[in-house]
Amino acid sequence: MADALYLSLWYPNLRLAGLADKLVAVLGEFAKHGGEARVYAATVWPVSWQEAPVFQRVWGRAATATAPGEAPVLGAEPRVAVEQTLELLHEDYAYEFQIGWALWELQGQRDKGTEEKQMQVLLSAQDDGSEIKADTRWARVARLVRVTGYGPLFDEGVYEQEGHIRIDFGSDAPFLEEEAELDAAAARHIAENVRQLVELTAAVEKASGATARLLWSELGESLAQRLAERLGQRN
Repeated sequence: MADALYLSLWYPNLRLAGLADKLVAVLGEFAKHGGEARVYAATVWPVSWQEAPVFQRVWGRAATATAPGEAPVLGAEPRVAVEQTLELLHEDYAYEFQIGWALWELQGQRDKGTEEKQMQVLLSAQDDGSEIKADTRWARVARLVRVTGYGPLFDEGVYEQEGHIRIDFGSDAPFLEEEAELDAAAARHIAENVRQLVELTAAVEKASGATARLLWSELGESLAQRLAERLGQRN
């Protein structure tokens, strides 16, 4: 059964004024590890998740104004998005950003009405440039990942359990593909997704100066253990 996957990051003696630089550093790593360079949207939540947002902005994936002859610009650069969103800086606020991140998925295993299908991008090569044998069953599909920075008093200090910054990757299905036959192609694409996840988590920790990180699931199950069990089915 699919589970929600999160990454929590903690920083020593972090002051609220320093949260912006940490968020910029985390968001900036996505483009280097299978994601997009620009932020899709931002939301500011006051006090707790039960309250209505006090700020929302969608930069979207539509073209913004550019000089004649230049390519359209999509979304907002991480520093611009963070600066605009954190103008409302309060200790009991949470600051959520959405950014695209692509993973291999087996076609026909997802609801075509989801946002991931609407953002589908087909690629023909791995990030390292090595060729992947053409297989129309698999495609690189971009999902919206949520990166949230917590004020120290938001939701009664939830940052202590969930991190100063929490990354919500959404469903862990692409790292397991439990409904797919585990043939050589499936194993290779799952391994590529897991490699990308591992490299991103290490990169955001280093770039933002986190002193602790935790990859965890909503149901409390270990992704590493579930992956080992899944790949063990081939033996």
